[in-house]
Amino acid sequence: MADPGSGARDDVHGELARVVREHAGRLTACLVRVLGDFAAAEDVVADAVETALRRWPAEGVPEHPDAWLLTVARRRGIDVLRRQAVYRGKLAELRWPPQPDPDDRLKLVFTCCHPALPRQAQIALTLRTVCGLTTAQIAAAFVVGESAVVQRITRAKRKIAAAGIPYRIPGDAELPDRLGQVLTVVYLLFNEGYLTSAGDRPQAAHLADDAEWLAAQLAWLMPKQPEVLGLLALIRLHQARAAARFTPSGDLVPLRDQDRARWDHAAIGEAIGLLERAATAKRPGPYQVQAAIVACHAEAPTWDDTDWPQILVLYDILIALAPSPVHRLHRAIAVHHAPAPRGGPANALAALDALSPADQRTLERYSLYHATRAELLRALGRIEDARTADQRALELTTNPAQQTLLQHRLDHPLTWPGLPPRGDG
Repeated sequence: MADPGSGARDDVHGELARVVREHAGRLTACLVRVLGDFAAAEDVVADAVETALRRWPAEGVPEHPDAWLLTVARRRGIDVLRRQAVYRGKLAELRWPPQPDPDDRLKLVFTCCHPALPRQAQIALTLRTVCGLTTAQIAAAFVVGESAVVQRITRAKRKIAAAGIPYRIPGDAELPDRLGQVLTVVYLLFNEGYLTSAGDRPQAAHLADDAEWLAAQLAWLMPKQPEVLGLLALIRLHQARAAARFTPSGDLVPLRDQDRARWDHAAIGEAIGLLERAATAKRPGPYQVQAAIVACHAEAPTWDDTDWPQILVLYDILIALAPSPVHRLHRAIAVHHAPAPRGGPANALAALDALSPADQRTLERYSLYHATRAELLRALGRIEDARTADQRALELTTNPAQQTLLQHRLDHPLTWPGLPPRGDG
């Protein structure tokens, strides 16, 4: 067959990247269940991807590319099993069912989040292996360098192999040691889907949908865990506003400018019901509080009706429960919009300037930190300082919608209202 040309090859490679991004976690989870070996499952999936790189440019992308990859990985898996004494009876399991075992990915999440692994390694490994995020996306989520992420993932894989960590959902007695990390993984996965940190798309709806699915599975598994319900409520509150977040051309619409008639108000009501169920346990946690903050936005008929004093109180509670530089940054954004005497841009900028040196070092590589400073400086009439901060924010983000918004703000510094907080846009 003739060489399809570099343009066609690029299209094929782009499609393969999309398929891997959306399906590699499910493929790996399916194969881990059968092979019983984390590294072997990853290897056969990688072999299948390599085969696709060789064959798809000449043969074309198959009609069902995920099933094609599974078929190739299955053949490689059979070769692996033939070298093992336990392969009989397992060969029939290596298929791509129309409805894959719904517990596969959840089991793999719990496997990666074993307490024998360091906490940050658990989360990085799960996001990379189960959720298909790149090391760059994970580094952006942790606000760290890519090399640190690679080291965490490599060490975690070695530990799983050496310790023989089982592939299963743990029993009730084991759940408390893993649940926190599992919730963190789902939360970070949703954040990456809601507003991507890499790639040429402003959002990755499939990642957000995966996060909602995992959160719903956790809620089914642990219906009395208030933080599980809180996280599911948080995700669904955000998802309910999805239709209004972008223009048809893909530009980000700030929260204050969104058409609230396009929000799914029935879904908002159901999510608030989940949050109320969680509250009956009287065990408040960070995800419940974050959901309550988003609920304040979702219930406000207009931007001007937003209950900023209540949001500020909730951020104070959130920081007491889970202190972090990002939460302190978001609190400063709430201070900006809250009424006097506690609110206003001067108080918000003072709150950012009062952050510890460690917090400021962490936030220095975070685009939203500089975009927020720019908005506050502009509100205080410090236009040149605001421009410098906006330029730094633009340098740090790779999200196309954020880039467009920030560039517009640089081009029209006296008219643009500002960059909304990540998660509230």
